[in-house]
Amino acid sequence: MRYLPLTDADRSEMLAVIGAARIDDLYVDVPDAARRDGVVDLPLRQGEIEVERAMAMMAARNRAAGQGPFFCGAGAYRHHVPASVDHIIQRSEFLTSYTPYQPEIAQGTLQYLFEFQTQVAALTGMDVANASMYDGSTAAAEAVMMACRVTRRAKVILSGGVHPHYAETIRTLAHVAGAEVVSRPLAVDAETKVADGLDASVACVVVQTPNVFGTASDVSAVAEAAHAAGALMIVLTTEAVSFGLLKSPGEMGADIVAAEGQSIGNGLTFGGPYVGLFAAREKFVRQMPGRLAGETVDADGRRGFVLTLSTREQHIRRDKATSNICTNSGLCALAFTIHMSLLGEVGLRRLAALNHAQARKAARALGGIAGVEVLTPRFFNEF
Repeated sequence: MRYLPLTDADRSEMLAVIGAARIDDLYVDVPDAARRDGVVDLPLRQGEIEVERAMAMMAARNRAAGQGPFFCGAGAYRHHVPASVDHIIQRSEFLTSYTPYQPEIAQGTLQYLFEFQTQVAALTGMDVANASMYDGSTAAAEAVMMACRVTRRAKVILSGGVHPHYAETIRTLAHVAGAEVVSRPLAVDAETKVADGLDASVACVVVQTPNVFGTASDVSAVAEAAHAAGALMIVLTTEAVSFGLLKSPGEMGADIVAAEGQSIGNGLTFGGPYVGLFAAREKFVRQMPGRLAGETVDADGRRGFVLTLSTREQHIRRDKATSNICTNSGLCALAFTIHMSLLGEVGLRRLAALNHAQARKAARALGGIAGVEVLTPRFFNEF
């Protein structure tokens, strides 16, 4: 945004319009203890050139992730995003449009959401996917709440391999909802031990693969144990590229899948906005949070798109809503959809294989250093 200074006359005119005598009147509700006395020690009345120069000097102290190797991982990944992705999402009809309250007017938006859902369902091996969530962690928390609604139970078993930020988000929402969260001990192979001691009070078992340590696990046995106890299995994934190489959650018996889609089509952007992926079995669709775009035909038989389900509190009675999701970074979902379309199935498999090959190369090099031990024999990215 450009630097637009205001004159004293401008401020007086604006205050008069809203019925305030001075700027301090805007903050009368802020407690005195929270206010700062005096003037902040900053230079006053700087022109645009001076401000731009000062901000550039501050920004120069940063080191961008793109300036060198980036090994943060743990849910934040820097993959190459083709220039065509940014070019398309910057088209005015996508960049400036807001989800309308008469959604059928925006056929282009509904179509790309439908395509997004189709891609997510195929990646996860599930029957149905929604039109995206805020990010992977909130998708995980929503998945737990959905499992509690479906099973009418309130106990959640959390694998020790779940990303700590995801686990904290789940605990926060579960606390408010009155659900009990039981966390298993941290372990590189935590997913193999999470199903021990399940009983009829458990709503769901939450596992992550690849987990926060990078371990890729076949959780089919966990699904069997959960289902035997009448519980659901939720599978989390923080790196969507792994879907191109590993067995899908649906193939392993998952009932609900929550994942982070940032690594496809989206940059790091200092931690957000990201794009949450959410998929489930069709029999649970009425309990899914968020929106669901569907395909139909109009009165003249022409193909069209609608919001098939939108069980959020702004569309139906609050006590019947499955979520309160609102503006959920739909542009990030579009970037994901475009990048996935450009990659195709073969391209995604090649990208995933390249990631794994490079990670194995790094693991071999590090493992050859005295005193360094690679603890994860089966991994994707992290090790």
